[in-house]
Amino acid sequence: MKVPAEDPPAQAMQVEILQARDMPAGFLRVRSYQLRHSLFAGGLSEPIQRECLQGLGAASVLLYDPKRDQVALLEQFRIGAYAGSGGQAQAAWLLETVGGHIGVGETPQQVARRESMEEAGAELLELIPICRFWVSPGLSDEQIHLYCGLIDSTGLGGIHGLDEEQEDIRLLVMPAELALAELYRGRANSTSIIIALQWLALNRHRL
Repeated sequence: MKVPAEDPPAQAMQVEILQARDMPAGFLRVRSYQLRHSLFAGGLSEPIQRECLQGLGAASVLLYDPKRDQVALLEQFRIGAYAGSGGQAQAAWLLETVGGHIGVGETPQQVARRESMEEAGAELLELIPICRFWVSPGLSDEQIHLYCGLIDSTGLGGIHGLDEEQEDIRLLVMPAELALAELYRGRANSTSIIIALQWLALNRHRL
């Protein structure tokens, strides 16, 4: 259900940790490898151990209205940003592109269209591939399929997300120039949105 969303006062954003503990397994699957690999100087390395988060893959979409030159971005809480900032609540809400994990039997394009509706209420008029990239290949097998999704932004905004996934997502529709400025203000500071906005800056004239 979409409801109006306004900027909350900064002091209202807070995080309360009820419990924190290490877990042997959960949503993420970790595999440990003992291996040797080829060396640039020739031969093989000594045996080494590496751990890898596995079974991940996602599609991500930058929503762009070429008629109005507007971008629609998500704002939501992210535990990695909270933990990585030393528990600073204000750092935990990020501007992001639409995105979701690719399930068994799904294509990246299907995920892109589904998540655009679930997270933004936006129907994609056209889906333009940008690139596919490794998120953090030193510790994960996750690849993101990144797209630009052309939309009609009329009437978009408000709060979205699935209750069963405990999502609380605010959709912000803004002029493209303002979205691009967020690259330098620090709010657009995760992989997909940085790459997508840089791509938009280079390709906006032809869209």
